[in-house]
Amino acid sequence: MDKNKDYTQLKNFALEQGADLFGVADIRKVKKDFVLSPGVTQKLDYAICLGVRLSASILNEISDSPTRLYFHHYRTLNNLLDQIALKVSNYIQKIGFLALPVPASQILDWEKQRGHLSHRKLASLAGLGWVGRSNLLVNRDLGAQFRLATVLTDMPLKTDKQVKDDCGKCRLCIRMCPAGAIKERKEEYDFQACFAKLKEFQKQRLADQYVCGVCVKACRGRNKV
Repeated sequence: MDKNKDYTQLKNFALEQGADLFGVADIRKVKKDFVLSPGVTQKLDYAICLGVRLSASILNEISDSPTRLYFHHYRTLNNLLDQIALKVSNYIQKIGFLALPVPASQILDWEKQRGHLSHRKLASLAGLGWVGRSNLLVNRDLGAQFRLATVLTDMPLKTDKQVKDDCGKCRLCIRMCPAGAIKERKEEYDFQACFAKLKEFQKQRLADQYVCGVCVKACRGRNKV
């Protein structure tokens, strides 16, 4: 096995399927945090992190609340990511390794905004960006304007280095957040305030799911600040 060659071939395959971001992380130290059967993940020591960018034009329609167009786009990208993750998993299985595609958006606890695992945490380990003040993953070029999915595998692959960066002086998400949930330090992010605002948007029939998009629109990345 050639880890570098296999990484490149798998990355090219994922990009051909529609991914915009691709990274690989060693997850042996963080698997304990997954809400997945240890028996299933025991041999899966790598996470392949996939990202697809959001439409800037659709985000531009957002002001201080989600739009129906953004909600449809959000679901469409999640479906696309799930399809890409499935195809990457099938690719891996055909060459004799295990692969587990984790859905882009399957929430187990809405109030804590938790799924089977943290896509953003793994993507951070895979070098795709850093966790910003908004608690979203921030990519230097795309900001937070993308969605993520993950494939767990036992296929030995080259891993990416974590990005040593942060949001710097940018505080657009703090100023624009309609819930006042985003603070100076990411550790102070107010999940409860965010969730209360998401429920409010749903009651107003602005979206049929708990989505917002305001902080996503605000975050364009370090290279565009």
